Amino acid sequence: MKLRTSLLALLALASTAFAEDKNLFNGKDLTGWKGLDFWSVEDGCITGRTTKEKPTKGNTFLVWQGGEVGDFEFTFKYKIVGGNSGVQYRSKVVDEKGYVVAGYQADFEAGKTYSGILYEEKGRGILAQRGQKTVIKEGAAPNKPKVEVAGEVGKSAEIQAKIKSEDWNEYRIVAQGGHLQHFINGVATVDVTDETAVGAKKGILALQLHAGPAMVVQFKDLILKETK
Repeated sequence: MKLRTSLLALLALASTAFAEDKNLFNGKDLTGWKGLDFWSVEDGCITGRTTKEKPTKGNTFLVWQGGEVGDFEFTFKYKIVGGNSGVQYRSKVVDEKGYVVAGYQADFEAGKTYSGILYEEKGRGILAQRGQKTVIKEGAAPNKPKVEVAGEVGKSAEIQAKIKSEDWNEYRIVAQGGHLQHFINGVATVDVTDETAVGAKKGILALQLHAGPAMVVQFKDLILKETK
């Protein structure tokens, strides 16, 4: 029995270690992605742009067409000028015409407060502020969970100091079962354990363009490694 258990553990490690890296962007066009005409490719980067003359009425998303993902590591580089953005994961499209998405979001912004947090778009709201280690438990209603702060992964101001303004930053999302982690430039920003029944275990990936003031957000080097 011990030998069998050890072999199973080694096979599990091997499946993670040798998971194939998928490059989700070809650097030339939006093949494999769908969204409204706010999105294009500029300078070899996926680019979302709104202007005063052409705003988006609500948050809209560029949706990856490669299917749902469950457990994974996803790294990408982003640059943002103005506004707010993020990457949806284990999410779902709730309006196909407007490319509106609901679910977990790895948030980032041009400001100095929200980059790195875990937010649930059109759901339970902020599940971890930057620097927090939280446990999400069932609450009075599915959209009103109990968010218990179990510790910290760092100080918010110190994390912000590592983020480059209007320049390229590297973001990494790790999702394993109910355990969700975000990192920016190699620094942990949140560590969340979602113990609720509504916590999604799989779903789509999407890039956000936020409603509001004019903004530009760019993405490159989008690498997905699905794990089991």
